[in-house]
Amino acid sequence: MFEVPWSDYTGALLQGLLRTLEYAALGFAGAVVLGLLLALLRMSRLRLVRLPATIYTEVFKNIPLLAIIFVTYFGLTSIGIRLGTIEAGALSLVIFYGAYLSEIFRAALAGVQAGQLESAQALGMSPTGAFAHVILPQALRLALPGTSTMLVDLLKSTSLLVTISAAELMTQAQLITSDTFRALEVYLVIAAIYFALCYPLSQALLWLERRIQAGTPLLSGRRRRLRKARALLEALEAS
Repeated sequence: MFEVPWSDYTGALLQGLLRTLEYAALGFAGAVVLGLLLALLRMSRLRLVRLPATIYTEVFKNIPLLAIIFVTYFGLTSIGIRLGTIEAGALSLVIFYGAYLSEIFRAALAGVQAGQLESAQALGMSPTGAFAHVILPQALRLALPGTSTMLVDLLKSTSLLVTISAAELMTQAQLITSDTFRALEVYLVIAAIYFALCYPLSQALLWLERRIQAGTPLLSGRRRRLRKARALLEALEAS
């Protein structure tokens, strides 16, 4: 069954793998920033601020990612905007997954008790400090399961960028297939590579989620403060 000379295509597969990871990293980083911004806007009391973010989220949650890819890469050229494959591919992922992450972040922020912000401000913390040190760490814990799922899904969705010849894994698979005419073997191997990427990632994220649910601080600063607090308690008990 395996008749493809894979040693001849090792370089192409490695290049496709690196490009896939590049798209995933750029897309996820941008989607997290956009999603958090949209979540904060949607929680605003001002309708003029809240409405555009809500419309964006509802629109792009209900448009296929493939359609967004075609618009950013092919459609924008009709109005004089030409994006390269990396720019168009990463932007498409940001636009699409930013809408989903905004829902996850909004639900996580809403899940933190409102009284905690008031309590932090009563202790002398500024609104920004209270959000950064009290609200956001708790919201990150609540958002982690959904965010982890979105990251794995985004990594798999980079395969749709084959439609714009983005040089990722699926594009390389097409090129190898056109050379060897061994479509079944090639796509089985590519599927195995995606599994080898996504399964360990999902398990690592699940392990991180369990650690955080067990009480391990997510941010390094909070871990340092927790260690100092424990050391102080131990010193007080010893005295």
